Amino acid sequence: MNLLTQKFTTKHDTAPFSGIKTEDFMPAFTAGIEKARTEVDAIVVNPEAPTFENTIEAMTFSGDMLERVSSIFFNLHSAETNDDIQKIAQEVSPLLSDFGNDIRLNKDLFERVKAVYNTKDTLNLTPEQTTLLDKQYKSFSRNGANLPEDKKTMLRDIDKELSRLSLEFGENVLAETHAYQLHITNEADLSGLPEGTVEAAKELAASLEKEGWVFTLDYPSYVPFLTYADNRELRKEMAIAFGAKAFQGNEHDNQQIVLQIAKLRYDRAKLLGYDSHANFVLEERMAESPEKVKTFLNDLLAKAKPAAQKEFAELTAFAKELDGLDHLEKWDGAYYSEKLKQKLFNLDDEKLKPYFKLENVLNGAFVIAGKLYGLTFKEVQDIDKYHKDVTTYEVVGENGDLVAIFYADFFPRKGKRNGAWMTSFKSQYVLSGVNERPHVSIVCNFTKPTETKPSLLTFNEVTTLFHEFGHALHGMLADTIYPSLSGTSVYWDFVELPSQVMENWCYEPEALALFAHHYQTGEVIPMEYITKIKESASFQEGIATMRQLSFGLLDMGWHSADPSGITDVKAFETEQFAATQLYPEVKENAMSTAFSHIFQGGYSSGYYSYKWAEVLDADAFEFFQEKGIFDKETATKFKENILSKGGTEHPMLLYKRFRGQEPKPEALLKRAGLL
Repeated sequence: MNLLTQKFTTKHDTAPFSGIKTEDFMPAFTAGIEKARTEVDAIVVNPEAPTFENTIEAMTFSGDMLERVSSIFFNLHSAETNDDIQKIAQEVSPLLSDFGNDIRLNKDLFERVKAVYNTKDTLNLTPEQTTLLDKQYKSFSRNGANLPEDKKTMLRDIDKELSRLSLEFGENVLAETHAYQLHITNEADLSGLPEGTVEAAKELAASLEKEGWVFTLDYPSYVPFLTYADNRELRKEMAIAFGAKAFQGNEHDNQQIVLQIAKLRYDRAKLLGYDSHANFVLEERMAESPEKVKTFLNDLLAKAKPAAQKEFAELTAFAKELDGLDHLEKWDGAYYSEKLKQKLFNLDDEKLKPYFKLENVLNGAFVIAGKLYGLTFKEVQDIDKYHKDVTTYEVVGENGDLVAIFYADFFPRKGKRNGAWMTSFKSQYVLSGVNERPHVSIVCNFTKPTETKPSLLTFNEVTTLFHEFGHALHGMLADTIYPSLSGTSVYWDFVELPSQVMENWCYEPEALALFAHHYQTGEVIPMEYITKIKESASFQEGIATMRQLSFGLLDMGWHSADPSGITDVKAFETEQFAATQLYPEVKENAMSTAFSHIFQGGYSSGYYSYKWAEVLDADAFEFFQEKGIFDKETATKFKENILSKGGTEHPMLLYKRFRGQEPKPEALLKRAGLL
């Protein structure tokens, strides 16, 4: 029996992972597409005149089986993949792309949607219904419904090819990440590395039946190596390997794929009547246009660049004084920054890590969510999971009702891509009077526990966990009628507000006291460390800002103009980075060939949104600080106007309802020490 095609009979309707076989997916996709087609056909042939209920609502709730199968499959494709899953992904992506286009390019369906849309002013709709109607109408008009048949065929071909290429891009990056290992047999080469990092490398070597120590390009291995290893030649080797992912002219090279994706996106936008891919994307964002994004990024650049250049000069002088280095290379940045930070603040991750045991930090996030939003997290063993490392929780509200199911997946492994993300297995929505609660997951790559130590997080990993947990709260506290407007289904440059605002609690003494306890003694993190964390929060903020801006500008470079003239990925990048470059260029490295956010994830023409949302989050948190960081009234305002509302109204309306005004960029510049 194929569980994916049945109604789940599990607790809380959760995914029955252990009963799903890989070979179940293809038949389940086929059945899901078939069922969704039948549901859409029923809407099209309905003899009654089109209404909001029989057309717009009916469409929103169609395809639920396909939605569940897709979310389970593609989440496994990111977090627990294997050759078979990758093969199915290549097979199914064009089918899904075709099906999506069958809906969006269905003339009769569009006529019904248009009929409802044209009478919207007489329908007395709620704000959420109005948003849904607008969104559905645009999903047709913006995606080719008004095109002649020959151009519809061109659009279908482009979409199919784009979905295939982005999959291939991601699989190449994953293959390249796993293809490299730094195998060390001479103990002297470990000089400077933290004990925990060395221990993890030894355990990895043993698991591979090798002598000595093995380091990889997975973040928990790579980042400490670049930050602490005294051996400059080995840091160089690691950094070049990291930066050369999918840029080595081998079978996993992404250069042609990048050029093809950029060109196809441009062709698609032109076909739909837009000047560029960025123009198409930004029409549905707070930022509205490429010009506005570039102005935003360049304004920030003008403010950050002098600070960044000053910081870089200080770092260079420090490295010369310490080790007689004449100029800094990319593999020196993290190493000397860490040394300078220790000198200035007498603070390093190794001092802080004992206070950030993973379980304590996660519990801290839970306690803070309890204080702000009245949530309680209860670990449960009777919910199925896709890997033994995953932990599962029931989340309940103050009245004891189930709010959400929460999955947490924290450690690197072979079938899991790098980085950290939040995702969901089931959206929140209301159907037939039942408020269906969401199933939300966060996936990270933190240092695994070793034989002698639990998983101890760097401060950067602490903020990463809080960031993803902020996204998770946006999903868990959703309270909307329609699944397509629920939780994180918001404008892309608004989606980072709940995640980034959550990071602020990591810097507050009152919040740290709740969870930053020494893993051996239970001692609360000393006040002097907290003071130093706060003082050092804006350390090299100019350099960090320049780095983020460089990614945003590269993204706009690929997507805001015709890319046909670009033949050399590296040369193009070098040009894009000219205004933000601090370190000398490394000829063996390219950014774009492993820039998964924009070539595999959903951030194309949207990378600027991290900085955009920082303006919102700094302004929002200033409001919390004015009232008290655990002020219930402010938290309730944030929950009711931002977290629970999803994409039901325009984000600026929601933000102003919470804050009473539009956000001011000064809060960000002040926090970053750039004013």
